[in-house]
Amino acid sequence: MKRYSPLVHFRSSGTDLDAAMTPMIDVVFLLLVFFVWTASFQIIEQILPSELSSQMGTEPADITDPPPDADFDSVVVRIGWDGANPNWTLNELPVTSIAQLRDQLTAISEIKSNAPVILHPDVEVPLGFVIEAYDICKLSGFSKVSFAINRDAG
Repeated sequence: MKRYSPLVHFRSSGTDLDAAMTPMIDVVFLLLVFFVWTASFQIIEQILPSELSSQMGTEPADITDPPPDADFDSVVVRIGWDGANPNWTLNELPVTSIAQLRDQLTAISEIKSNAPVILHPDVEVPLGFVIEAYDICKLSGFSKVSFAINRDAG
């Protein structure tokens, strides 16, 4: 009769143990990949607990309101035509040249660049001057430039 030693039996099954661990390592790796991909790496916002002393802050606080944002309705650029040359007005104020119009629009844009600009050309104004005024508005930094028309002007 042959006797089997438990040690020999254990050694012969060692290769089966290695083969059984491979799928488990794959599953662990897949779970790791899943959790890394679905994890949110943003800072969690929450209210931090704080202890305030009753001794602090007994004097009235000097609360001043912040200055209001510069708020305009809209910037209106009128373009007129005297028969030979254009003339401009910016919010009802006359502008002597296209360079002065550009400077004033740039100054307004530095205060509030998201104010809407309305170009209101007269019917007689050549298209080139209207396009030039539009380009100046965009180059000054305004993002909203629209056109106004006269409904009763044919």
